[in-house]
Amino acid sequence: MRISDIPEIAKLSAQEKILLVEDFWDSIALDESVVPIPRSHRDELDRRLSMHESVQGRIFLSANFDKSNGGGL
Repeated sequence: MRISDIPEIAKLSAQEKILLVEDFWDSIALDESVVPIPRSHRDELDRRLSMHESVQGRIFLSANFDKSNGGGL
């Protein structure tokens, strides 16, 4: 399907088209089975969550970093 197939879409402003795309994306995201997540991605998410949980309270926030030391770590 192309925009030219639905003339009403072609008449929308850029902002209206963006809102329409957001609505399309939201409707796709509601059903996880539509876009399957590869096992490798799930494994990576699990690894990152475990890492996050193991360092709770020791997270470095760049917003709190003192830039007077040159901004490096």
